Amino acid sequence: MEKEKLRLDKYLWAIRLFKTRSQAADACDKGKVKYNGDNCKASKTVNIGDEYEVKTEAKRWVIKVTGLLDHRVQYSEAIQFYIDITPAEELDRIKFQAAVFHTGKRMSKQGRPTKKDKRDLDEFLSE
Repeated sequence: MEKEKLRLDKYLWAIRLFKTRSQAADACDKGKVKYNGDNCKASKTVNIGDEYEVKTEAKRWVIKVTGLLDHRVQYSEAIQFYIDITPAEELDRIKFQAAVFHTGKRMSKQGRPTKKDKRDLDEFLSE
């Protein structure tokens, strides 16, 4: 089932770091995937034991390849094909960022005026 050669974009898509294979290829083209500190192409062959630094929208991953996966499988299976060796300070930064920015509430005193604000404004303008 495992193939002799596996492209980097296909591997990153299969282990679910990217939603689509084309997103994985774009990340490679834009220099967001590094191997030994150097940018790598989407067509690079993946080998067991390689370590990649991958920047996704969510976070900066550092992964070590433990198995070759050429097709997309569910998350619980996909995580068996790599080891996440992301530094602890990066994980702390993400937790802090999530706590600060994604509360889901609108900032007070911003956005559309409430009915009370409109009434007060109408009252002020009619005087």
